[in-house]
Amino acid sequence: MTITTMPSNGERFNRVIAFEVSKADLVVYCAPQDVSSTIPNTKSAVRRYLKKQTRTKPGPEVSDLLVVCEATGGYERFVLEAAAELGLACHRAHGSRVRAYARYRGTHAKSDAIDARLLADYGLHGENLKLYQPPSPAQDRLRALLGRRTELRRAMEAEQCRLDHALDKDIAHSIKALIAVLQRLLAGIEAKIVLLMKEDADLAEKARLLQGVKGIGPITAATLLGYVPELGSLSRGAAAALLGVAPFDRDSGKIKGKRHIFAGRGEARSCLYMAAISAMRYNPKFKEFATRLKQRGKPFKLVAAATMRKLATVVNAMLRTGTPKTAQTLA
Repeated sequence: MTITTMPSNGERFNRVIAFEVSKADLVVYCAPQDVSSTIPNTKSAVRRYLKKQTRTKPGPEVSDLLVVCEATGGYERFVLEAAAELGLACHRAHGSRVRAYARYRGTHAKSDAIDARLLADYGLHGENLKLYQPPSPAQDRLRALLGRRTELRRAMEAEQCRLDHALDKDIAHSIKALIAVLQRLLAGIEAKIVLLMKEDADLAEKARLLQGVKGIGPITAATLLGYVPELGSLSRGAAAALLGVAPFDRDSGKIKGKRHIFAGRGEARSCLYMAAISAMRYNPKFKEFATRLKQRGKPFKLVAAATMRKLATVVNAMLRTGTPKTAQTLA
């Protein structure tokens, strides 16, 4: 009997090529053929392998093929790029979901070969698998610049902490010199981010809409567009969940637990938090909203989370409608 799955886009797949990713090599497992092999983790090797597999069923029949890999800190990029260039459906699996699936299957042993088989099974049986959409060159560059900005900021914070405890004058001088270099590099990266946002027409228009909300500046707009490019195509609840500001129930029987926010995309959530704090102080609509919650005795963290959620709703609606009027209506 042929096993099929119905991803969220409505297509059916009955063949899966699963890649277990490491820095140097890829362990590949094809289901249901039950064929396993190891190839180098290079774009040319992945492309050759996928082309060879698609030649076994040429023509439109390749639409029944799904490529699956796990998010592995960027080492999966060659699989994603090769699949996109060849027009193959691809799913980048979330690590925690794959591990949960392994527990569900009762799989306790772990090796690259076992993980590749597990990924293939996950691809065949998983529900609502979101297919990978390759970013535009501008989005790809924006994401890279934002990542470098985060690295430089963390390096500056680490050096600042060292400076606070530096008793020797020579050591303090060395730390201050490095902080000055990092500040110049950070300013250069942020200038490149702002320039990119102006040069790309799509990003420029979206950034203009986002910055129409008092509390959202150029870097916040860039961070939201870089790390959550889906904004504008999501439902109200999905936007909040993706940004990690949706409260989830914690009830069992007669116990009514406190709702908590968790998960989501950390970089975007951190930036949204700072934007919410600014909006609570300087945006009249959000300030009024936060004040009402405070008057009802809500703690600060809950008020901040609620403001973040409202801000997420506003920016998602603005990008969906393409008009800043939505912000005035919902804020």
